[in-house]
Order: sequence, then structure tokens, then C-alpha cells
Amino acid sequence: MSNTSSPTARLHGLDALRAFALLLGVVLHAGMSFLPGPYGIPVWIAQDSQATGLFGLTFYVPHIFRMVLFFLLAGFFARLAYQKRGAIGLAVDRFKRVALPLVAFWMPVFAAIVAVIIWGAIKANGGEAPEAPEQPPLSAQNFPLTHLWFLYLLCLFYPVAILGRGMIRVVDRKDRLGSLLDRLTGLVTFSPLGLVLVALPLTAAFMNAENWMMWFGIPTPDTGLFPNLAALTGYGAAFLFGWLLHRRIDLLVRLRAFWMLNTAIAIALTAGCVTYIGIPPSFQAGEQTLPVLGYALAYSAAGWAWSFGLIGLSMKLFARESATARYTADASYWIYIVHLPIVMALQVAVSDVELPAIAKYAFILSITMVLATGSYQLLVRRSWLGGWLNGRRYGAKTPDAHSPNTAKQAKSAQTPSPIAAPE
Repeated sequence: MSNTSSPTARLHGLDALRAFALLLGVVLHAGMSFLPGPYGIPVWIAQDSQATGLFGLTFYVPHIFRMVLFFLLAGFFARLAYQKRGAIGLAVDRFKRVALPLVAFWMPVFAAIVAVIIWGAIKANGGEAPEAPEQPPLSAQNFPLTHLWFLYLLCLFYPVAILGRGMIRVVDRKDRLGSLLDRLTGLVTFSPLGLVLVALPLTAAFMNAENWMMWFGIPTPDTGLFPNLAALTGYGAAFLFGWLLHRRIDLLVRLRAFWMLNTAIAIALTAGCVTYIGIPPSFQAGEQTLPVLGYALAYSAAGWAWSFGLIGLSMKLFARESATARYTADASYWIYIVHLPIVMALQVAVSDVELPAIAKYAFILSITMVLATGSYQLLVRRSWLGGWLNGRRYGAKTPDAHSPNTAKQAKSAQTPSPIAAPE
């Protein structure tokens, strides 16, 4: 059994896949104003005049797997960094590039979101500011983490991983538990039944959640400092499995070989879930019934199947370094941090424009990407911000990975980043 601690070369496929998971969030958020609210209740700050139920797929399908995949990769690269830096080095690095960005960017991002919400309310009220609803005092229960909640969860998972690893090393010096987990990890990736095994914790969390809105899957833990059980279970299990997968890095070859099977299973499970729950958003709450249990299990397993399939596909497509993929991986962290206020502002601006929904959606998505990518190129990539967020600052003395002529010079000499997949 192989138990390789680190790869011999940068895993370009996982680098590209991490960027895909983040940028898919832009795609998801850009379509939310086009979701028709059930019972006339808006599901987003802006309700577009051309809202249609078909846009439910732009939210529903990515939401099944996007963050499960992201936290799986985060766990994988956390152990890689642990092996290279040690516990203290990992803690310092993640504090610098995860905790500090959360603290530094939360206020300006939140202020921009609030400004857009106020503008949207004024526009919807005929140009006059409506009476502001009474808001409860800010507390740990209602703290608005916004779309930066994923950084907050990482700030919880990293200390648990570091402390847990240290405790296990003390009580299990011969690594018997590790060997058992290695076998279990291999079993999960070897058989479709493994998908059922890893889906069970999230399924149990769904079934025990109060008023679980089935259509929305894992409730986004964007409000409050105490994440909901489903989010902790689903994303925590993904992080743990990513950590264990790095112990069995040889299994990436297996995932690459079976990417088509895993993807086919993911599509079949997703189709079954959509058939059961419907495409338009629904506030239907899950009950303790056998059909709901089947739906919860299928939904949970689909998230893992998509993750395994996409990992395998990315390892196949990006076996070699791509300058464009590397640039996108570097830029995606910044793009995700700044995108939401831009998306929301554009949604408010075009909400009453009489154009087809797909045209407005394409406009919102393209302008957001142009502005976010442009700001990265002009303000971040060659500045201290780039060095802070991604562990590298491209400048006169540092080759720019976006240039095909210098991409090969920018390989593995740079400091790994927790968000851009480290080497």
C-alpha cells in the first residue's frame, strides 16, 4: 500500500480544480436574481423581472458539490503543507493567508453589500428610501459572515486538524489508526458503495435538522459564528477525507481512471434528486419519511460523486502545466473575495430591463469577471497583496505564469498558498 507524503511535482489538475470550485460560486451567485421565489417570497436581494424556474439549475446543481469539493481539496493541501512545514508552520501560514484576509476584507465587502441592498430597496420603492426594518443587535448568532464564511470554517478546521494530528501521534505512535484509515480511504475510492459510506454522516445531519429545506441542500453557514450541523458535518467530513486522501496520494491515479464512472453516477443521482424535488426553488421542509431519507442520501452521495469525478477529470486534463490555468488559479481567490458586491450591483441595475434572462445573466457574469480579473491584474498580482494572498508576487524579478514563455520558470520555487493549491 502506497502512503506517499507528497507528490514529486505540482498537482496542476488540483490547482485548476480549486479555481473552478471558487469561480463556480460566481456563476451560482450571478443567477440568483433570476430564481423565482416560491409563494412570491424573493430568495435574493434582487428579483429580476425575467425570473424563470429554469435558472434553478444554475444554483441547485453547483450547490450539491461545489463546497464539498472545495473543502476536500483544502484538507488535501492542508496535510501537504503540514508535511512540508510542520504544525507551527501550517498554523502561521494559514493565519496569514486565511484568517487575516477574513478580518481585513470582511468590513469593506460587507459595507459594499449593504450599500447595494439599500440601493436595491430604494429602486424597488420607486426611488424613495423605504422605512428600514428594525434589526436585532449584532451577536454571535446573527453575525453576517457573507460569502466569506468559507474562510471562517477553514479557521475552525485547521486548528482541529493540527491538534487532532498531534494528539493521535502521541497515543498512536505506530500509526495503527492511520493504517486503518488508509484502507478505508482506498475502499471509498474503489467502489460505488464507498459513496454511500461517505454520504452517511451528511445524510444523518439532514434528517436530524429542524426544518431542513431540501431544495437548498446544505444550509449556507453565512450568518452566525456557530455553523449549522449540516454544514459542519458535510464540509468537515470533506476536509477530513481530503486530509486522508493525501496520505493515499496514489489513489489520485484511481480517481483519474474512474472519472467517467463517478461522473455518470453523479449525473444520475443529480437527475434523480431534481426529479423528486423539482427545478424551481422550493421551501419544502424534509420530514422523517423514507422518500426524504432516500433523497437526502442521494443528494449527499451526489456531492461526493461529483467531487471524485471532477478530481479524476482534472488530473487527466491538466496533467501538464498550463499558463492560463495557473493564472486563473492565482486570480480566483481575489475574484471570489470581491465578486459578490459587483454581482449584486449589476443584478439591481438590470432587474427591470426588458431583455431575455439569459442575455442579462451573461451580461452580469461577463462584466463581473472583467472587473474582478482586471482589478486582480492591476492591483493585486504584482503588489504586496498578491504576495499576501497567494504566497507569490509577480514582478520584474518574478516570471509571470500567465506568459507562455516564462511559465516553465515559475514552477515549484514559490511559497504554497492555502487557497491556490500549494505545491
